Amino acid sequence: MTWNTSVDQTSVDQAERGSAGTPTTATTATTSTTPSLLTQPRVCSIARALEVVGERWSLLVIREVSIGVRRFDAIQAATGAPRAVLTDRLAGLVRAGVLERVTYREAGARTRWEYRLTPAGRELAPVLSALRQWGDRHLAGQDGPPATFTHTGCGAPVRVQHMCEDGHVIENPREISRKARPPVTS
Repeated sequence: MTWNTSVDQTSVDQAERGSAGTPTTATTATTSTTPSLLTQPRVCSIARALEVVGERWSLLVIREVSIGVRRFDAIQAATGAPRAVLTDRLAGLVRAGVLERVTYREAGARTRWEYRLTPAGRELAPVLSALRQWGDRHLAGQDGPPATFTHTGCGAPVRVQHMCEDGHVIENPREISRKARPPVTS
């Protein structure tokens, strides 16, 4: 993300001339790359998403369900989450529309629940891939990453990257600019 550091040229010209309209000795305009302090928390889709998935166990549950681990006991074994925490996270992800509960019944057993990703849950795949990619690069240690992920069509490694809607691959995050919408007034 980059901060918009553009300066209105009229205000620069006025500052250079001083209050009397004559040039001042300091004629260099400076811009700051530090945003001003906010008077209230920034309204942000990242913050909203973190309300749903921004906790360790939630992301690990989504990871497991995305690779086909769908039953409570199996999710618990794969994540190490305490039962009460896992129960809470599963319920929250269902309420948020990330997971859905589907009944299943093994022969001779009572009806039970398993969890599946909803379309909104499947849209989190690039988020998980980005976290994995970062972890592989910065936290893998001497033994390297614990797993690899490849495209089943060609066998090439899968990686997440930024791409604009016109198809340009963006390697440098500084090439991405943020434009906030105007505040909503009611």
